[in-house]
Amino acid sequence: MRSASVGFIFLALTLLPMPGAAPAVSEKLGASAAAGAQQGTSSAVGEPAPRGAVQRTLGTVPAGVRTALLVIDATTGEVLVASHPDLPLIPASTIKLVTAAAVLHDRGGPDGWWSTELTVPATEAGRAAVSTLTLRGTADPTLERAGAPNSLRALAKQAFARGLREVGAVRLDLTRLDAVTFKTTPLGLPQLPFALRSWETAPPTSVAAARRRLTDALIAELRLAGIRVNSSALAAAPAYTPYVPPARQDEDGTPLPLDLRIPQARRPEVGIASVRSAPVWSFLAAMLRPSDNGRAEALLATLAAQPPGGGTLVGALERERAILLELGLDPRRTALHDGSGLSRDNRLTPRLLTGLLKVMYDLPYLWPPEGAAPALPPRVYKSRHNAFAELLPQAGTGEATSDQAARGGTLARRLVRSGLDVRAKTGTLPGVSALAGYVTAGSGRVLAFAVLMNGPETAPILTLRAVQDQLVLDWAAAF
Repeated sequence: MRSASVGFIFLALTLLPMPGAAPAVSEKLGASAAAGAQQGTSSAVGEPAPRGAVQRTLGTVPAGVRTALLVIDATTGEVLVASHPDLPLIPASTIKLVTAAAVLHDRGGPDGWWSTELTVPATEAGRAAVSTLTLRGTADPTLERAGAPNSLRALAKQAFARGLREVGAVRLDLTRLDAVTFKTTPLGLPQLPFALRSWETAPPTSVAAARRRLTDALIAELRLAGIRVNSSALAAAPAYTPYVPPARQDEDGTPLPLDLRIPQARRPEVGIASVRSAPVWSFLAAMLRPSDNGRAEALLATLAAQPPGGGTLVGALERERAILLELGLDPRRTALHDGSGLSRDNRLTPRLLTGLLKVMYDLPYLWPPEGAAPALPPRVYKSRHNAFAELLPQAGTGEATSDQAARGGTLARRLVRSGLDVRAKTGTLPGVSALAGYVTAGSGRVLAFAVLMNGPETAPILTLRAVQDQLVLDWAAAF
């Protein structure tokens, strides 16, 4: 179920075209293709190359490390610094920016939500005893067993309040996701149309284990609510097949209009309980700031659970690419293989990342009508009310308190005492370091930037991070 969002408006944007001098690169890039693309072209014609302090800082990058970067004015889109901006490189966890933006778009904005429900056969609606009770979901990664409005316990209490007292068997609707396809990601975990958030610390490693744990948890909550469950057997709900009325004709064989009334036995099941998640922004922040890989893959699965995603990993990735196109971005130089960035087959360019950052910067968060509780914290990024920037780690917060550590995430101990407001996503794999986000320059201009660094797996990551931090300082001073 796609949620509605109050006041999250997507603007039609015209972004910079891909430079004509750049050679074509396959969507499924191998390491050798990525290494060879764009060599010898530091920036597109007319785009300013690094100079001064920025050029000197780039001179400290260790030998053997390829670096691609782009800095733009987040308000006007003006390119300020470009060096190999169209070179596809391994982005590591900066790919989570794509995952988060796609989910925001799919859910209709930061106050969108996911839902989970219990249904019964249409022929048994309103009865105290039913033959089956089916759990149906949209891959909500925030569903709890108990202790929250969005929980199995809340569903069970609603069902009891609706008069349900006895269930023959509990079924799970697994048709929205092909869980096994997600095991091909480096994280290697299946994704179901529903999962309990408590599983984050000990996720089930197989579909069978997930089904057993979820079925047992639901049965336990139903019984706790006062509903008798006669069978503990695992059962999957059959896929829904739309009713097609049979052809009709009169005694002379003349065709008659179809009878569009659906027989009661063929009608879709009836919902008796439903819960929905908190606004998606809170879970996105909980994924982006600490760079949580499991949550990133769970968010990617939510894209597959919607009809355009087809229920598979490939479908979810294609949905991401389609959303990039809908946002006015060109994904031809990208290769998307997961939601977390753990795959070394992923490829992004600085131009794609900064383009995405500008699109998201231009999407204002509009406060709800007067008297309604705001879904986001009272502070959003500067005067643009930018919800996306607010979700990102904030540099230099330190870790004196848990709140500071949580707000700073992977940037809490970087650029400390710099005096800069930096909101950015980090990315790290062996030999790979990346940073992409926003910084408010000394002039007050908000800059969107992306820097990707790929080298041998022995490349010194701390050195690469230090170079990135110095580059941010240089850009803030220059612009």
